[in-house]
Amino acid sequence: MSKKSKTIPEKKAITFKSPDVSKMQEVVIDMRTRIYISPDADPEQAKAQYLARLQAR
Repeated sequence: MSKKSKTIPEKKAITFKSPDVSKMQEVVIDMRTRIYISPDADPEQAKAQYLARLQAR
């Protein structure tokens, strides 16, 4: 009878691919807060959505 080896399989490393910020549009919310949106998105709408989410908390 042969023994089966009980080795623990290696886990794959989780990799996150971050977007290239240099290709995105920066929107200034206040002095300390900036968000990045796609170049074709509306900055005023993005700012309004961000502020609405903050108020919903």
